[in-house]
Amino acid sequence: MTREKAIKLLHKNMQNVNLRRHCYAVEAVMKSLAVRLKGDPEVWGMAGLLHDADYELVKDNAKKEHTKQTIKWLKELDASTDIQDAIASHAWGYVDDAPEPKSKMEWALYTCDELTGLIVAVGLIKPNKKLDSVTVDSVMKKWKTKSFAGGVDRKQIEQCDERLGIPMREFVEIALKAMQNIHDDLGL
Repeated sequence: MTREKAIKLLHKNMQNVNLRRHCYAVEAVMKSLAVRLKGDPEVWGMAGLLHDADYELVKDNAKKEHTKQTIKWLKELDASTDIQDAIASHAWGYVDDAPEPKSKMEWALYTCDELTGLIVAVGLIKPNKKLDSVTVDSVMKKWKTKSFAGGVDRKQIEQCDERLGIPMREFVEIALKAMQNIHDDLGL
């Protein structure tokens, strides 16, 4: 599956610009994590890009249906089972029957998904609303304020150390740099 086909699939099924930007952010972070963890950046990036592809279609019943339509589409397109497994397991603890992540790629997607939202929230409170104003320190400072971006599951992100062997501060740095590199695509 090419990125061009993946983008077409995403855009066909996701109209919300902010949701698309979230997918772009997760794709960029996953590619950077693949480099750090010696995975395939294209495969890992594809999982990040498409992880929420069906969200708009199933949002009213997301606890039961999220990821299932995406997996169906990916099977029809003969996409890698590694990508399918990562997408299915990123919903662990949210979707009733989602499997627990097992591989490094699956854990990377599970842990970085929420982190991208926190980084965006930190960027949006900066005077210029740009990611170039965000630092690891500013993210870590807001991390401690549980009411800031209160919907972000910090426990999910914290598993980066145990599951990936990447300390939290380095994990934030990897994600932030990846997102800063595509700031135009993110509108930040």
